[in-house]
Amino acid sequence: MVRVGVIGGTGYTALEVMRLLQRHPHVEVTVVTSRSETGPVSSSHPSLTGQVNVDFTNPDPEEIAEKTDICFCCLPHKASMDCIPSLLAADVRVVDLSADYRLSDPSVYEKWYGHVHTDPTRLGTTVYGLPELYRDQIRGQKLVANPGCYTSTSILALAPFLKADLIDPRSIIIDAKSGVSGAGRSPKVATLYAECNESFSAYSVGNHRHTPEIEQVLSNTSGKSVEVLFTPHLVPMDRGIFATIYATPARDTTESELKEVLREFYSNERFVRVVDHLPRTKEVAYTNFCDVTVRLVRGRVMILAVLDNMIKGAAGVAVQNFNLISGFEEETALL
Repeated sequence: MVRVGVIGGTGYTALEVMRLLQRHPHVEVTVVTSRSETGPVSSSHPSLTGQVNVDFTNPDPEEIAEKTDICFCCLPHKASMDCIPSLLAADVRVVDLSADYRLSDPSVYEKWYGHVHTDPTRLGTTVYGLPELYRDQIRGQKLVANPGCYTSTSILALAPFLKADLIDPRSIIIDAKSGVSGAGRSPKVATLYAECNESFSAYSVGNHRHTPEIEQVLSNTSGKSVEVLFTPHLVPMDRGIFATIYATPARDTTESELKEVLREFYSNERFVRVVDHLPRTKEVAYTNFCDVTVRLVRGRVMILAVLDNMIKGAAGVAVQNFNLISGFEEETALL
């Protein structure tokens, strides 16, 4: 059995990680930390009653290391980089669900997140945890940077066409929508029921922090300088991401060719489903699937992709990464 810690255990992402791990035949959750909660984990997450039978604790990294082999770090950005170096020094492997190790350039991190990175030597060397693109590099790693939800949707939708030189890498518009759980569990005025119910709004226009992440990964994957115009929206539903993406073809193409490129790229991927119909968030809710399709409309490429922001956009891909790091079958606990 692998002893697993969940660092920062009170949020939605930590809840989904622990739910998934209850299906895993090789995992024992031994530590769940919180700076604010005490008592049983089920006191904060009643759905885990009788499943995760540990109490919240607030130990230092050295104490965590004594009880775990691998940790899912579900802390917010900045807090993750404060504890991860100590965990790694104690030979604990880490899947980090924050943004702290996703970007390669410390100055880019500082610009978009407003903090000086305190562990900059690991930026640019930490593997980005999107298995469909970086599976071989993820295997056996000590630290993996789990991707964001908007980024996973956008990257999975765009990578096949950029690698095939089918779209102009500087013409990309990403119009994306997220369920309210994407804003986290901490109370915020914008996500109060009376504020977001029966309402639909854009936010972080022109300055959303996932923008440099999308551009970095797609540029590295395709070998081209990728620039995106990314606009996120808040939709009054619990969970889900829907991305409608527009791009200019780089050459003459057909819808049939676009679909064939998409199918070929993901022909061996269990968790990306290339569909002919227009996908819906409900079809991927509570699953680790990303559904994607493509259309050619008035000379423009239109890609439509959906996933569950809490599963394939966070906890599910984290478990994929855990399985790859640990040498288990990638699908374990996810189907």
